Amino acid sequence: MSIRILIADDHPVIRFGLRRLLSTESDLIVVGEAHDGRELVQLSGQVAWDVAIVDYSMPGKGGIELVRELHERHPERPVLVLSIHPEDRFAMRALKAGAAGYLAKESAPEELVTAIRRVAAGGRYVTPALAENLGRQLNGGEIAPCEALSDREYHIMWLIASGNSVGDIARRLFLSPNTVSTYRTRILRKMNLRNNADLVRYAIRNQLVQ
Repeated sequence: MSIRILIADDHPVIRFGLRRLLSTESDLIVVGEAHDGRELVQLSGQVAWDVAIVDYSMPGKGGIELVRELHERHPERPVLVLSIHPEDRFAMRALKAGAAGYLAKESAPEELVTAIRRVAAGGRYVTPALAENLGRQLNGGEIAPCEALSDREYHIMWLIASGNSVGDIARRLFLSPNTVSTYRTRILRKMNLRNNADLVRYAIRNQLVQ
């Protein structure tokens, strides 16, 4: 039986590469592509599909917000997140929001194909490292300060720590600079940090950015 796939990524080259990769597998069929979260949500209600492959960092609605909305609209259909972001922090949030799996973009093509088939069959796809991290949290491991952030705050925190200015973030997320500044203030307060430099040091120390 064929597995019908939706692809969402704001980079045409990535979508083209995914389509080429999946076309080599006889049971995997790409039935739709979207360049942002809004288009994906609309497309998800217009075509028949089995698995959605979603980039975490698309402009506008993306990341956890998008995963949660897709899961609420189509709870029986798995969402697989493909991301450049560190697995140990972002994957946990994605899974809690309803994602069926999380893969780094540099993963081997065979790993992506395996993940698609596994989640399409009703399973979940996590790497051994992520499974170990999940086990530590379930056993009462230490909760990091960044876990106090909402999903939107977490995303903005990562963008700041990655060197993006308030203006850059505002354009990327379709927010006003004042709104981003308000988020920044809230993030620093929740994490008990003083400024962007402290935030960058925290992110580097906890391997949230490279």
